[in-house]
Amino acid sequence: MSPSARGLAALLCAAALLEGCKKEEPAPPEDRTLAKLREEVDRVNQGGAPSGPPSDNSTDPNARLAGLATGQEEEEAKTLALPSTNPTVHADTLAVKLTGLESLHSLRGSGKVGLTTEELFLRVQLIAQNVGTDPSQPAHVAFSTARVVDAAGKDYPIAQDAQTLAGTRKLNRTWEQDQRDSIVLIFEVPPSALAPGLTLLLPTSSGEDVRLPLQQ
Repeated sequence: MSPSARGLAALLCAAALLEGCKKEEPAPPEDRTLAKLREEVDRVNQGGAPSGPPSDNSTDPNARLAGLATGQEEEEAKTLALPSTNPTVHADTLAVKLTGLESLHSLRGSGKVGLTTEELFLRVQLIAQNVGTDPSQPAHVAFSTARVVDAAGKDYPIAQDAQTLAGTRKLNRTWEQDQRDSIVLIFEVPPSALAPGLTLLLPTSSGEDVRLPLQQ
């Protein structure tokens, strides 16, 4: 018999002795605690593991995600360091620069609407301006086809639902001369993608992508 089983058996014996001392009273019916002790002894004697204390949901990696999904918990976005060089790139005449980069498991829109992922939402904030010199030639950029690519070459498109919920909704735009505005793009990526080599790819009219480094 295992030490755990011997301990439970000792409890049963103590309980039985206590019942025997009360001869002047009729033996009370077996209570639930005694029954559970007997069941536990039988289970351990048959090879089962002793029961431990109730599990702590705080150690369950899914417990926090469940809390975020139901709105019982709030998450603070993790700010990622920008590349040390952080260049300005040009999608045709649209100059684009990275101004912010965050990751988080849960996104919230207006009201109680939210989205939660087991991976990560990557929120990319840009500032863009049409620096073309010809006012008759606006810049047309389809940010809806932007994507990020990790160091292994795997790419990730815009997370459409998340983008609609918490990003810039109008992604395919025409930028007039000198027009300047910020834009937020949201992607869904695995944690392993947030490493040196992560790059944002932006479309151009030539069909070639402009590469904007996100992590170096």
